[in-house]
Amino acid sequence: MEIHPKYLALTDAIEAGDVDAGVAEAQRLVQDGVSLRDIYLEAITPHLRDIGERFSRLELYLPDMMRAADVVKAIHTTLGGHLSGEGAVENAGTIVIGTIYGDIHDLGKNIVASMLEVNGFQMHDLGINVDTFDFLKKAREVNADIIAISSLLSTSLPYVSDVIQMIKANPADAQKFKILIGGGPVTAEYAAQVGADGFGRDAADAVRQAQALMQKN
Repeated sequence: MEIHPKYLALTDAIEAGDVDAGVAEAQRLVQDGVSLRDIYLEAITPHLRDIGERFSRLELYLPDMMRAADVVKAIHTTLGGHLSGEGAVENAGTIVIGTIYGDIHDLGKNIVASMLEVNGFQMHDLGINVDTFDFLKKAREVNADIIAISSLLSTSLPYVSDVIQMIKANPADAQKFKILIGGGPVTAEYAAQVGADGFGRDAADAVRQAQALMQKN
């Protein structure tokens, strides 16, 4: 999708990770009569998609992607109120995310959560060392669409399997919740073996997988 020239100063700020410039330019566009919804749909969302694709091709590095996400989060925090009355940016889905029991690593999980959030998903982050039942409990509580589980230690993988088995054991839960997993020791083969619905190789891929899972719902 080609981005209109009027948004180039905004996308340049996102690309540079310049929070102040990004927020100021978004504010200027709104003051000039451009709806925040259009800013998201016509500029922010396609530019983030492009960033994710370049990251997957190793044309951008992780800090570049995180800085871009920080700009978009700041824009949403500052100007989110403008969405009321003009129709909110469409909610891409609701996700419960956490690092599995036995694992206290959160960098990868935080990156994935940020990228999902700026792509329109409503995130509920359970943090680290999350008990197996807590994933299901929170998913039921918030009526989630996807449960995303991060594991950075091979010793914690059995607990990932426990969560999936718990969900699959109840037909209603199995039908409602899609399961997305990822992390250092997680592979596509392991995801298929334990019955996960999706596997994210990295943050950009996790966004694509989550979007694909929502299309199946």
